[in-house]
Amino acid sequence: MTVAAAACLAVALVPVCGGGDVTATAGGWDETGEVTYWMWDSAQLPAYQQCATDFEATHPDIDISTEQLGWDDYWGRLLTAFVADAAPDVFVNHTSKTGDFITRGLIEPIDQLVARDGPDLAQYVPGTAELWIGPDGQRYGLPKDFDTIGAFYNVEMAEAAGISAEQMQNLTWNPEDGGTYEDVIARLSVDANGVRGDEPGFDPANVATYGLGLNKNPSGAGQSDWANYAATLGWRHTDKAPWGTRFNYDDPRFQDTTAWWRGLIEKGYMPRLELTVGGQTSQLLQSGTIAMATEGSWQISNFAGLGGTELATAPMPIGPAGERASMTNSLADSIAAGSDNKGAAWQWVRYLASEECQSVVAQGGVVVPAIESTVETAEAAIGESGLAITPFTRNFREGTTFPYPATLHAGEIDAIMGTAMERVMACQADPASFTEANAEVNALFTQG
Repeated sequence: MTVAAAACLAVALVPVCGGGDVTATAGGWDETGEVTYWMWDSAQLPAYQQCATDFEATHPDIDISTEQLGWDDYWGRLLTAFVADAAPDVFVNHTSKTGDFITRGLIEPIDQLVARDGPDLAQYVPGTAELWIGPDGQRYGLPKDFDTIGAFYNVEMAEAAGISAEQMQNLTWNPEDGGTYEDVIARLSVDANGVRGDEPGFDPANVATYGLGLNKNPSGAGQSDWANYAATLGWRHTDKAPWGTRFNYDDPRFQDTTAWWRGLIEKGYMPRLELTVGGQTSQLLQSGTIAMATEGSWQISNFAGLGGTELATAPMPIGPAGERASMTNSLADSIAAGSDNKGAAWQWVRYLASEECQSVVAQGGVVVPAIESTVETAEAAIGESGLAITPFTRNFREGTTFPYPATLHAGEIDAIMGTAMERVMACQADPASFTEANAEVNALFTQG
């Protein structure tokens, strides 16, 4: 087994949704030889190296060659490889990208293989297996993990503000006044003179610590931020999930949510968009620039390693209807349609989706695998980092998750809504402007 770790590659970034006629060759079904495998998460690399070693021990005619690239390089390098007919045999796929791969015929449907060889799809966390059925009704992956959204907060800052751990676990939210959630955000905000956001004289133009962080790239998915508030109101991105064809950015529930969210900036409780450029949420937490951030469960091991800062985790707030909401997503491993050894690639994909491999991943303490029987092991392993994942996984147990919006035209939608969201959050447009953006998005599905 060979491993090439390449976090910084000098390649031109070409979005998967970009122009050009990218199609796959027919490939072949050889069942031996080298299987090239690409992934982006360096933190998970050791676990998958172990899976590859274990797999090779029982499959002596197959060698796994793993290459890890950073997220920012991964998708451009992958499309370049497809253009050059040099794509990896197997690669980690994301819900937001898979529609473009399917419509271009770049990945292999695996329904017949699953029917022939398994695995039993009932073993996966509910909802994860369904994410990998394409708009054509065919399956293009088996779930490898799942994630949800929660909050990370600075324990020392919360204690100094008089906010208890119990309070953080039971916050409420509404779009009118933000509920106790906004009360806490205001209390955690401190200006340069030491005045808190809920005290007279607070200066929103001269803030030392913001109560809540803002992700540097607000998008039309809103995975780590606004979508989890809007969902408590019953709002969803599309008319159906997955593969909806009518988006709901014109819905008052969405626009009221984003108006409230932007209001945190205007009040000085959340940094302006331009202040987030070039900074990571983890760095802002570590420096004390922000006291709390909403992020994905995949960040727990990263945040747990921040030196000099004691953090704790909390669930997303309870909405007006009495329930939380947390977006969930699941990654999968897909087989390139042009691979010459799809037979061997399938054996590797099947193993990656097995309890044997996912148990190794669970013990790695980075992410929660998709096989339900491994969840408790992963929770315990991640908990050893000092940060509890249960405020995140409780959404799965309580049935308060909703899926990442898998859709066709994802690249174009990202471009339209990314621009619209940036304009609104920069106070260059009103939330009502999302109605026009929504019409532009929906037009993508009616064009011939």
